[in-house]
Amino acid sequence: MTVITTDTRPGTVTRDALTVLQPGFAGTTAPDWLLRRLDEGLGSVALFSRNIETPEQVARLTAQLRAVRPDVLVAADEEGGDVTRMEARGGSSFPGNLALGAVDDLKLTRAVAAELGRRLAECGVNFDWAPSADVNSDPGNPVIGVRSFGADPDLVARNTAAYVEGLQSAGVAACVKHFPGHGDTAIDSHHAMPRIDVDLATLHARELVPFRAALAAGTKAVMSAHILVPALDPDLPGTLSQAVLTGLLRAPVTQGGLGYDGLIVTDGIEMQAVAATYGIERGTVMALAAGADAICVGGGLCDEETVVALRDAIVDAVRDGSLPAERLADAAARVRALAAWTQENKGAAEGIAPGSDVGLEAARRALRITRGGAFTPLEGAPYVAAFTPVANIAVGDVTPWGVAAELARLFPGTQTGTYRPADAAAGVPEVDGLLAAAGDRRIVAVVRDVHRHAWMAQALAAVLAARPDTVVVEMGVPQAPPAGALHIATHGAARVCGEAAAEAIAAAR
Repeated sequence: MTVITTDTRPGTVTRDALTVLQPGFAGTTAPDWLLRRLDEGLGSVALFSRNIETPEQVARLTAQLRAVRPDVLVAADEEGGDVTRMEARGGSSFPGNLALGAVDDLKLTRAVAAELGRRLAECGVNFDWAPSADVNSDPGNPVIGVRSFGADPDLVARNTAAYVEGLQSAGVAACVKHFPGHGDTAIDSHHAMPRIDVDLATLHARELVPFRAALAAGTKAVMSAHILVPALDPDLPGTLSQAVLTGLLRAPVTQGGLGYDGLIVTDGIEMQAVAATYGIERGTVMALAAGADAICVGGGLCDEETVVALRDAIVDAVRDGSLPAERLADAAARVRALAAWTQENKGAAEGIAPGSDVGLEAARRALRITRGGAFTPLEGAPYVAAFTPVANIAVGDVTPWGVAAELARLFPGTQTGTYRPADAAAGVPEVDGLLAAAGDRRIVAVVRDVHRHAWMAQALAAVLAARPDTVVVEMGVPQAPPAGALHIATHGAARVCGEAAAEAIAAAR
């Protein structure tokens, strides 16, 4: 019978239970409870936008953490592009994956990831939950979209590998996600359980291709997805499935697996795809038993009570035998091994020359411009109409996006208006007010995934019918350009994507 102790020395169950947690917290300085748990063995700390004001402040914060635990893993969900935590309040200096995939220049992808990694390392962040290795095979995907390099498995694979290499060249551990692939779903796992009904042959030929490339490139971590894939496990989502994590990801290549021996971290355990059915305590234990090594929590739940509850659930599971002590010890050892790697490579970023313009260069190269025969250059300040959908949780609603600010710098006097689904009358977007607000100014209509939002498509069609000289800027996943004078696809809504689009509009004068 296993004896449980509250001793927090290395190798004890309680300390191991803390080691495998990756919690968040509130505030821009570390609270006392977090520092105390670090001293007791907590292995990782996660930073979200609520913890970040400036690079200098983040550097002070991470130094505060390392004064207690020098080898702590400091993680951030920093994909660049639409999903940024480090630049949440102003928009990212780097385009996201879809823009990089549109360019498909591996040297550029590697350089963008290396510069992003350099900036993370400079702030003391050494673990990045990126990149997304999902193949965005469903254009209606509500949660991946521009976070993917594209819909072609081979393109996604080569850019994923280049990104991993670039990021880790800065001493920042990459974490490819969301295994076994979140691209072929129309449901956001933050809200419910997605289901991917494809056969094993399709999975191996599509979803798993980028993950194999990432493993070959030496990724230090893989994040599991809260998705149900009946071809692998008809009952449990990937994060909780031994068949997915151990039987596929860990299993030797000779046995049909991927042969991965690094760290497996879960997606946010409080996401509804897991929490609503299993609860976070049970979900945590099931994930560890299935083969996960670290539990991500804190995007929503970010208090000491959550950390204590998960720690105690893990310890209790070892006591009752539902989680073998050896499995927990193995998971904790993998966390410590990654921490040791970051310690060994903490000076790697110093060898990367700052590339402050590489993000803008990539955004410019990612633009795809379609000119209609009726196009005439802008002669004065335009009216920017931003059609704004409800943001998904991964992106959040804090980060600004669009082209209005950038156009205002190039065209002083630019005016703007924001239009949302709630502005529609009886389900039909009302554009009379928009046209009246624009007056005789040229309209620049900014959309985001117009193909996924009927209200947006209807409003855009009405604007184009009334004002055929409207410039359309698509900042989501582009589909066939609508009829119009000028259509610009940015392949993402990062700040630099808006800057590149504004430059293109101004250059057409």
